[in-house]
Formats: sequence, structure tokens, C-alpha cells
Amino acid sequence: MNATPGPGHGPGPVGALLLCRADTDAVRPAAHLLRERLLLAPAAGTSERWSVLVPEGKPWLDDGEAVDGVIAGWATALAVGVNWPVLALWWDADRTGFTLASGFRRHVGYVWLADGTPVGEDEAMRTFAARLGLDPVLDMEVLEPLTRPDPDADGRARLLGLLAVLSRSGLTLPAGLAPGEPADRLREAARVLPGAETVEWSGWRDALRSELDVVDAGPFGPWVRGPKARLLGRAQLALGVPLALWGLWRRSGGWAFAGGVLMAQGALGLAYDRVRARA
Repeated sequence: MNATPGPGHGPGPVGALLLCRADTDAVRPAAHLLRERLLLAPAAGTSERWSVLVPEGKPWLDDGEAVDGVIAGWATALAVGVNWPVLALWWDADRTGFTLASGFRRHVGYVWLADGTPVGEDEAMRTFAARLGLDPVLDMEVLEPLTRPDPDADGRARLLGLLAVLSRSGLTLPAGLAPGEPADRLREAARVLPGAETVEWSGWRDALRSELDVVDAGPFGPWVRGPKARLLGRAQLALGVPLALWGLWRRSGGWAFAGGVLMAQGALGLAYDRVRARA
């Protein structure tokens, strides 16, 4: 579902944006784990949840890797362990495209040449729409033409068309953050945005706290911290204690072991919830 032509090397603007379907409070701890200096800002109205991450540096120059490879790796790393998708937009002198990462599923992407010629697969666009929960009729009527030849639409216009569809889901890119702009200009525009903040690596201790924050905010978060987690821990203890005693009385090592596991899980769950509440 991914098209990966060779990277471009000619002169021209190179840049990337990471769009997260979550508010900045949810994105911040996950972004810390990238160990990169980024600018984080809201990218939605008051009733929706979208955030944008703008790289402060140009790691694709330092590592000698194409911009799409770098940004796709970041999107995949961000999406693991959270319950919101990450959309990476990228462009260089020869191509433009996007990569959508969602949980542990294989990422999906599409590529256009700089002149707008589509070189991706139609199925990738349909998968993209399905994973973001877009309207299969109305939104696909706009997305499908992006996969067809159009002499009047270059690569930048293709990404703008994609963003127009996402605007129906509440995405609003802040002023100055537009596809096709050089990375330096994106960085300067992001720095002066209302609510913008810098996210950067601050050591392993904070990284561990950030990773735990990601777990707490992920799909299993309610079961590892909070009222549901405490209820689950007490239930495991309530079931584990009599099960272990019954196993010992019947001299059944299997039942005693199962009871011990439930007791341990319940105790650890309650302890984790208490520790995280004090952190």
C-alpha cells in the first residue's frame, strides 16, 4: 500500500509536519520519547482535537536519509501505544506525500511527484480514509481525484486538497504552516503561534515518566490507572486470595499458582495507581 520511489536530491524546499489527532496534553508525553527537539501547537477548533508537531532541526540532512523515511519513522513511533493516529506530511524537490500511522498496524502512505503526478496506489487512499473515520462517500469524492492525473495540480496542491478534506474533521493548520514551505520557514512560523511550546529530550528519568504518561493516556489507560484500575485490582485480590487458599487446601499447585498470579497482579495494579497519583 506504500509507494517508495527514490529520494530526490535536487534543489528546492524540503519540509515536514506531523499532525496528531489528539490535543497537546496527550501528544506532549509521546513526543518526548522521540528524543528530538520539536515545536508543538494546537491545530483545531475548540470542539475538536488536533495538534501539529514541527521539527526544529533537519535530521534528514544529518543522517543522509530522505525526509519521508525520517518523518514516517517518527509517525510510527508516536502512534505506538496511543489511541490516536498520526499523519506525517512531507515534501522535497522531487516528491510530496503523506504517511498515516495508527497503533501497531502497518502504516499507509501515498506519493505524488513534484508536478502532481500520482505514483501511489488507490487502495492506500481508501485505507487512509477508513482509518481516520472519514465519510466513505462525501470525503472519498474529494480524495479519489487526488489519485488521478491532473495537469493543473502540483504536489503542493495535492496536499492542500488532502488537508481540505481533513478540515471537515476539525483540523485547522495554524497560519504559516503550509505544505511546500521550507523547514526553516515552518520553524519560525511555529515559534510565534499562540499556545506553541518546545518539546525536547530531558533525560531518562523524565523519559520514563513520559512513557508512563503515554501508557496512562493509551487505550488501556483506564485499566492501569484510575477508578477502573482500582476496581480491577481489588477484584483480582478478592478472587486471588480464596483461589490460592483453596488450591493450598486441595494441594493443587495449579490453582494455588493461579491465585497467586491474580493476587500479584491486583497488588501491583493498586500500587502503580497509588504511585502514579503521587508522581
